Amino acid sequence: MKNENLNNYKVTSNISLKNSKTLCVIDDAKGKLKGIRRKLGEWQNSMYAHDKYAVLVCLQGMDTSGKDSLVREVFKDFNARGVEVHSFKVPTDLELSHDYLWRHYIVLPQRGKFAVFNRTHYENVLVTRVHPHYIMGENLPDINKVEDINDAFWDKRFEQINNFEKHIADNGTIIFKFFLNISKEEQKNRLLRRLDKPEKNWKFSPGDLKERKLWEAYQNCYEDAINRTSKPHAPWYNIPADDKPTARYLVAKTIYDTLSQYTDIKEPELADDIKANLELYKKELNEE
Repeated sequence: MKNENLNNYKVTSNISLKNSKTLCVIDDAKGKLKGIRRKLGEWQNSMYAHDKYAVLVCLQGMDTSGKDSLVREVFKDFNARGVEVHSFKVPTDLELSHDYLWRHYIVLPQRGKFAVFNRTHYENVLVTRVHPHYIMGENLPDINKVEDINDAFWDKRFEQINNFEKHIADNGTIIFKFFLNISKEEQKNRLLRRLDKPEKNWKFSPGDLKERKLWEAYQNCYEDAINRTSKPHAPWYNIPADDKPTARYLVAKTIYDTLSQYTDIKEPELADDIKANLELYKKELNEE
């Protein structure tokens, strides 16, 4: 099916978010996801035994784009020890006392494991770009006032992010970056559901409405960030997110299909001397 051609979502040249579709519906996406996520869980076990690669999954998107529920549904069949999820909120005082990539670097996945960044290091060229006064909290040399945060500052920050990703990719981390592309109208509907359903009220904040007024600014920053940082070793995928089951399936299928190309990832074989004595070990256990 055309909608399941993952090349349609991989960013290999500059994109326009304004011209990107936000709605895609794949038949039986929920059922297809169940099969894929089970295979992903099995694949992670092999990766753990192989012990040469790690996987970093980065999720970005506007508020209500479905990041939290996607994490829950896509990684449901993983061994709990095989995947760690990190959500990056407003930086703490400790985090602000380091460079902006520090808090991301210290939670990178070890070999054999997955890490999911629910909001990522890209917040540092998204939220801070829409609200440049946040940068002042980083106490950076040569940045004494908001007016010092110019185009050259953002150019350098994008270069640093590209270098960061290239470094970890070169050292065995397989990187996936997903932009969950939701329409403004669908965001409105999801915010209204949060207000209408008492059990969802806790998810709502008046700040959501303030940020919604900055929709165009965020879209411009996302578009620029994606176009500047989608690289062969760390590609972006522009995922239509108005239909949650389809978005989850596309993310899971992208991860599984890509990892399946790593034919060197296999469980290590037993040493010859151990393999030759398997029957002896069985006998010893059975005769206890």
